[in-house]
Amino acid sequence: MNPGNPAVENTAASVGTAGGEQADTLALLERGRTLSTPVLRAAVDRLAAPMDTVAAYHFGWIDAQGNPADGDGGKAVRPALALLSAEAAGASAEVGIPGAVAVELVHNFSLLHDDLMDGDEQRRHRDTVWKVHGSALAILVGDALFALANEVLLELGTVEAGRAARRLTTASRKLIDGQAQDISYEHRERVSVEECLEMEGNKTGALLACAVSIGAVLGGADDRTADKLEEYGYHLGLAFQAVDDLLGIWGDPDATGKQTWSDLRQRKKSLPVVAALAAGGPACEELAQLLAADAKSNDFENFSEEEFAHRASLIEAAGGRQWTADEARRQHAVAIRALDDVNMPQRVRDQLVALADFVVVRKR
Repeated sequence: MNPGNPAVENTAASVGTAGGEQADTLALLERGRTLSTPVLRAAVDRLAAPMDTVAAYHFGWIDAQGNPADGDGGKAVRPALALLSAEAAGASAEVGIPGAVAVELVHNFSLLHDDLMDGDEQRRHRDTVWKVHGSALAILVGDALFALANEVLLELGTVEAGRAARRLTTASRKLIDGQAQDISYEHRERVSVEECLEMEGNKTGALLACAVSIGAVLGGADDRTADKLEEYGYHLGLAFQAVDDLLGIWGDPDATGKQTWSDLRQRKKSLPVVAALAAGGPACEELAQLLAADAKSNDFENFSEEEFAHRASLIEAAGGRQWTADEARRQHAVAIRALDDVNMPQRVRDQLVALADFVVVRKR
């Protein structure tokens, strides 16, 4: 069995999310899911067969045989942020629904393609789309979701919708840049911490930044307000990804829905790895030698659990695990400070802070 993730659990004490706040945050996530899902389903229903059913499988609405299902549709952080951002601009949460749906469509486009590129066979405790329906449909459905995202926004026909679509398009391009960087780094022996943070800022930060500004833009916020909300979302995305990187190595498969040592199996140059390789010392040197040999190995997929566990222990001994947990806390703090420059209802600010806390202390 995989050990727990004390590096993430220790973050909880630093951030200080109380039980009541956790319950309120879960209610915010559920609100985002409840309000956005009917519009999301209606958008997916526009797809031609069999893409509509393949997308429905991906979202957990049906099983592999086409029967109705109540699968895990993800954490719904982005829809929750989009609705809150509308309220930050003084509009109703409902004004942010098209933005919430558009961001969720782009996010799931990226998941469909990422799973195929990374060879991931499991997501949300189920076989991934490419494993069930094949690579071609995984690509096509991802492309279709990407197109739907802009369609959902632009059919509003307002100036604000056009502004929102521009922000979504920019975030999407950065997300794709980040995925390309991530893939290229897998074939390099060394990647700097700065390069890794840039990649993760593109891959995760950009879309979260868009999520927390798009509702505000739809609600009529000016560019300065939207930019400040994006700053919060960008740094929240870096905190989110830092925690994801910890879970990608030390997460409990029962919670994450992925294999043990998932990122190590894929040769990911994630933050714990690059921080360990930059640390110096005996553990760093041994890790560097092993990873250099791994890159040239043709038998990597047949490595034992013990071999992956040894690499994880070297990363931890070199300080990569603790550095990444500290970085999650640092990015969390920067995100919260960005909210100080936004004039919004105190209730909305408190909820954005609570969502940031949730992102840093999660275990999946």
